Amino acid sequence: MPTHLIVDGYNLLAGGGSFSGHLESARETLVRDLAAYRHRKNHLITVVFDGWQQGQPLEQREHRAGVQVIYSKRGERADQVIQRLAREYGADCAVVSSDHEIVNAARAHGAFVMGSREFVQKLRTLSPAIGALPNKELDVEDDDRPKRGPEKKGNPRKLPKAQRQRDRQLKRF
Repeated sequence: MPTHLIVDGYNLLAGGGSFSGHLESARETLVRDLAAYRHRKNHLITVVFDGWQQGQPLEQREHRAGVQVIYSKRGERADQVIQRLAREYGADCAVVSSDHEIVNAARAHGAFVMGSREFVQKLRTLSPAIGALPNKELDVEDDDRPKRGPEKKGNPRKLPKAQRQRDRQLKRF
């Protein structure tokens, strides 16, 4: 069964650095890129955008190119919708957001959590044609391996067990 991917839309746009142009065109580009990702990976994808200040009185749901797009209702934040979806799907979903409140709530319900920058990197490696989410900071090679102190024993080239487990989960995407 494919994993259900729940994306915090504006958080991903801000994390990818593509908030510079028109908001509507940035949303459309994101939905198009997510549709291409869905086509290749066959995950169910839901992207949630905020509508709490200027939105409709009811939650708006629509399907575009195989991606479910949700606009939260007026007075409700996208964070609340994502938390509700994470609670509903539990361990059968993955949440893409860098918002600590969403991350903590999703983990509490057993969902796999991926940061926005991490997901943008996945989008880029999956299809180099996806250039709509540029981020110059991602182009810099950083060593994400934890630094080991001199008191540690064991293989210094082997990542910690928690990191190896996360890497295995991340390979599904």
